[in-house]
Amino acid sequence: MTIEEQLDVLRRGTSEIISEADLAEKLRSGRPLRVKLGLDPTARDVTLGWAVVLRKIRDFQRLGHTGCIIVGDFTAMIGDPSGKSKTRPQLTRDEVMANVETVKQQLFKILIPERTEITYNGDWLGKMNFDDVIRLCSRMTVARILERDDFSKRLAEHKPIAMHEIMYPLCQGMDSVEISADIELGGNDQKFNNLVGRTLMEQYGMAPQVVMLCPLLVGTDGKEKMSQSLGNYVSIVDEPNEMFGKTMSIPDELIWNWFELSTDVPMSELQAMHDGVHEGQIHPMDVKRRLAREIVSLYHPDKS
Repeated sequence: MTIEEQLDVLRRGTSEIISEADLAEKLRSGRPLRVKLGLDPTARDVTLGWAVVLRKIRDFQRLGHTGCIIVGDFTAMIGDPSGKSKTRPQLTRDEVMANVETVKQQLFKILIPERTEITYNGDWLGKMNFDDVIRLCSRMTVARILERDDFSKRLAEHKPIAMHEIMYPLCQGMDSVEISADIELGGNDQKFNNLVGRTLMEQYGMAPQVVMLCPLLVGTDGKEKMSQSLGNYVSIVDEPNEMFGKTMSIPDELIWNWFELSTDVPMSELQAMHDGVHEGQIHPMDVKRRLAREIVSLYHPDKS
C-alpha cells in the first residue's frame, strides 16, 4: 500500500491526528512503529467503546506495526480524572489486578497476538522514589496542568482537585517515554494526557509521539459516552442475542456513527446506505439490523 492508502485506512474513525504530517513521516520510515494504548482496568469488560481504539491498533497491526498495550495497574489506583467533575474513588491493588486478568483475556478477540506487547506501568512507576517524582513534577508547570478543561471547570465551580489527580497526566506521559512510543491512541477526552506524553518525550530527547484521537462512542441510551458504570454499554463478550438486542435498542441517529467506529463495512457502502435511507429507498430498521449483525459477526463469527 502507498503511504496515502495507509493514511486512508488509519484516518477512519479518528477525530484528530497530531500531526498527520508526522504520521506520514513515521510511516515512510519503513520500520515497524510502536503504537501505544493505555488501558486502566477500572472495570472488567472490554466494551464497544474500548474496542474503537483497540480496532485502530489492529489497523496498524495489519500494516505491520506493533500494538503496545500499557495495562495501568499503577495508574488505575489513581483514577484518570479526564472528563470527571469530581475525584474518582481509588481502587485497591486487589481490585485492579482482578480486573486486569479479565480484560487481558478479552483483548485478543480484537488484537493480533503476535504483534502485541503487553506491559504494566507499575513496573516503572511503582519503582520511582520520591526524588524521581519531584524531578518528574519539575517538567510541567501548574498553569499547564490547570489548562485541562475538566480541571478549569472544577476550579470555577470551587470543586476540589486532589494532588494525585494532577499527577495522572505525568504518569501517563512517562509510559510513552518508557516504551518509546511512536504513536499514542486515545479517545477525545485523552487529548491533554496524550499531549503531555509528546512534551515529556521531547524533554527526554526523544522524537515526540503522534497523537491519534478517536470519538467517544455514545452508549445505548443515546446520551452519554458508553460506560460500564452507567450500564449503557455492549460488551464484546456479551452473548450474541444480548449483543444483537442491545444494538437494536440504540436511537436511529447513532446508526452511522456505530457503523463507522464499530464495524469494518467500507465507508463507500455506508454512504450508499445513508443515501438510500435519506431518499426513502431503505428503511432505517433494516440498516440497524445490518449493524447488529455486523457487530455480532465480529465477536461471534460462528453465530452470525
